[in-house]
Amino acid sequence: MKPDYSTFVDESSIDAYMIPDVSTETNQILKNSIITPDQIPLIRDLQFFREADSKYFSKLLSNPDLSIDLSIDEQKELRLMGLLLKIKNGNPSVRKQGLRSLTDNARNFGPKILFNQILPLLMEKDFEDQERHLIVKVIDRILYKLDDLVRPYTHRILKVISPLLMEEDYIARNEGREIISNLSKAAGLNHMITTLRPDIDSSDDYVRNKTARTFAVIANALGILSLIPFLKAVCQSKKSWQARLSGVKIIQQITVLLGCGVLPQLDELVGCIHQNLNHEILSIRRNTALALSSLADASAPYGIESFEKVLDPLWNGVQRQRGPCLCAFLKCIGCLIPLMDSEYANYYAIEVIKIILREINSSDEEMKRTILKVIQQCADTDGVTASFLVQKVVLPFFRNFWNRRIALDHRSSKMVIQTTHSLARKIGFSELVNKLIDILKDDSDSFRKMGAECIQNVISSLGTSDLSDRTVERLIDGLLVSFELQVTFDDQIILKSFGTTISSLDVRVKPFISKIVSIILYRLRNNQPQVRQLAADLITKVSSVIINCGEEDIMYKLGKVLYESLGEVYPDVLGSILNALENIISVVGLASMNPPIEQLLPNLTPILRNRHEKVQESTIKLIGRIADRGPEYIPSKEWMRICFELIDMLKAHRKSIRRAANNTFGYIAKAIGPQEVLSTLLNNLKVQERQSRVCTAVAIGIVAETCEPFTVLPALMNEYRTPENNVQNGVLKAMTFMFEYIGGITKDYVYAVAPLVADALTDRDQVHRQTAATVVKHMALGCIGTGCEDAFINFLNLLIPNIYETSPQVIDRVIDGIDAIRNNVGSGIVLNYIFSGIFQAARKVRAPYWKIYNDCYIQSCDSMVPYYPDFQEKHYKIEELDDWI
Repeated sequence: MKPDYSTFVDESSIDAYMIPDVSTETNQILKNSIITPDQIPLIRDLQFFREADSKYFSKLLSNPDLSIDLSIDEQKELRLMGLLLKIKNGNPSVRKQGLRSLTDNARNFGPKILFNQILPLLMEKDFEDQERHLIVKVIDRILYKLDDLVRPYTHRILKVISPLLMEEDYIARNEGREIISNLSKAAGLNHMITTLRPDIDSSDDYVRNKTARTFAVIANALGILSLIPFLKAVCQSKKSWQARLSGVKIIQQITVLLGCGVLPQLDELVGCIHQNLNHEILSIRRNTALALSSLADASAPYGIESFEKVLDPLWNGVQRQRGPCLCAFLKCIGCLIPLMDSEYANYYAIEVIKIILREINSSDEEMKRTILKVIQQCADTDGVTASFLVQKVVLPFFRNFWNRRIALDHRSSKMVIQTTHSLARKIGFSELVNKLIDILKDDSDSFRKMGAECIQNVISSLGTSDLSDRTVERLIDGLLVSFELQVTFDDQIILKSFGTTISSLDVRVKPFISKIVSIILYRLRNNQPQVRQLAADLITKVSSVIINCGEEDIMYKLGKVLYESLGEVYPDVLGSILNALENIISVVGLASMNPPIEQLLPNLTPILRNRHEKVQESTIKLIGRIADRGPEYIPSKEWMRICFELIDMLKAHRKSIRRAANNTFGYIAKAIGPQEVLSTLLNNLKVQERQSRVCTAVAIGIVAETCEPFTVLPALMNEYRTPENNVQNGVLKAMTFMFEYIGGITKDYVYAVAPLVADALTDRDQVHRQTAATVVKHMALGCIGTGCEDAFINFLNLLIPNIYETSPQVIDRVIDGIDAIRNNVGSGIVLNYIFSGIFQAARKVRAPYWKIYNDCYIQSCDSMVPYYPDFQEKHYKIEELDDWI
């Protein structure tokens, strides 16, 4: 007969644990079953059960009569399923609780039960990335607890985790590395080698690659030196060529993972694989050359002594090999050249370029990329002369790599541009520019963009001082043609290239200004909005150069045309027009602007209401420029109208818009005086919308920073007398921003606002105390070393009782305020407040004091030393010391 536990569990408590996502029949069965108190957690875990979880967690529902006796292992298995459900499907707090419970009880569950449940979950393909990430985190946590108990399950764990090393996702690869690293430390090197040994000579290439990456992680975790004897044996294996190949790949993956960390063991690593350069199997020779190139690349510019033994085999191989193997040997030679002395580098570079010229017209993509890389490395070598590159390399390089087919491949085109840049650094831009100018007039849009991007990169680093006047004329003509022939407008490569070239040439552009401006004016009237946008953007690029050339009349004309285009209906085009207007105002000044500023600004006010982010930011910056340079041109009423519009901009989503609105608001306040805008802002603190009050507080802080705090503070303190929480909170928030902005001059106002802040710190409202603590924080940080310590000790007395607040927001602000006061008055005074609390018997009393102490220890560790109690000098008795603690 089953025991009756109804006296322990009443009906209402069972109803509380009914599962909403499970069928009504199942819930009814659970309700009718006799449930013991220790089985209630199992039912509670079912609330995280989903329909898709039935494949692995069906045991929780298969036997609803939970009172049947279960073995200890079965009880552990059910409990583990419940924890995994919490971790996989629960909210963050539930997940954290489940992770902690599983980690703490990992040894009680045992590795068998844990891995029998967890590893199949990782093999499930239907799980989302987030769910798989959580299960991986579980394995990572329990490895620390299980330690050497994981050894019997090492192979199963690696079978599941190793494929993560081959994932495209960076986070997944990092998670796999972390787990394998922890597993290596727990199981030991010998056990890991024994486990992975059968996979080293596997016939499957994927398994060997996976094993190589796994060994690289083990080497990173346990040290390369401990793995050297094993690598030497594997790389020189005579029984299996697959083992040799795996050993070479392991060294290559170690180099990729550790980078320059291979330098201490470079001799041993090269010694393990150098004999394989002459191996009869092609794939071993090729991968050995690739591994050596990775080692050379990682150790640059050091370590040429370690590679001396491989120079002769490499050079002989370069002369004999063909196809993919030749690519690997060339790549290795190219990586070794930067490590050599200039004399040897010159010899090897000249000889390897002869082989490159033989293969330069190859159609193999891998060979092309290798050739580009080697040319780039040879061009950067000191021993290779510019005349040799001009005579031997430049012409075949442009003939084979600067073509339309390469331009369509993004990766290859980037490498061609980088190689051209390296050649230009060696031989000068004037030798290459004529070939690039012709490309700017090609029919292919992608080819033109490739040429324009290369010109931009070279000019930005080398300049245009060595170009003749005829070359400059052809270059600008080619850029104009390319600018007019644009087909796609997604990127601005040609526009950036044009701007960089014009800025570098500066006054040498004067003969071509009329031609550039005529093209701009013509394209501003184009039917396509993208064309008009690019024309306006080009004005922004060339306006400063036009002024340097003394062509102010042209700028006035452009300003008038842009003013007439303010009715543009496309927001992206309108934003570019506004940016161009701002740039023109910056270079020509307000006094000479046509149309006059008093005519321009009223037309900008309606544009402020445009919801497009680019238009908002551009308009605010233009208004700010006018308010900064010439506020006297506009009447005060117009500025006040703009102020009202700007307040709404302070809550924009984009940070750059909020920053521009802050700066513009400060310029306007300085222009018309604080009293004009302050009354309106104070009235705005009474509105119900919190976001509006916060924006108003920010605006008041900006006005105080711009017009000095003494113009704002009296009105703020008077407004605080209003018996309304919203207004008082708004005043405190405004003071928060004000003291944050004004910084060092806070010392002049500390004693004036001390009674107000003290009143807020003792208010019953939590928000009052929270905001006042933030005010104290900014005041304390602004008054360090100014002699106002007595005021902040008073604030400290009022802040300390708030450390027991339960609201996370309040306690965070209070702790920040105490930390700021500690930086102001010193660690000793704050330690006097907390020493008595950190030894209190109640944990809830100790916890906040320890939080303050830990922050002090992290930030002011050195200054705490003189204030520790000196027990040796007093010769305390042990009994007295125990009583004191």
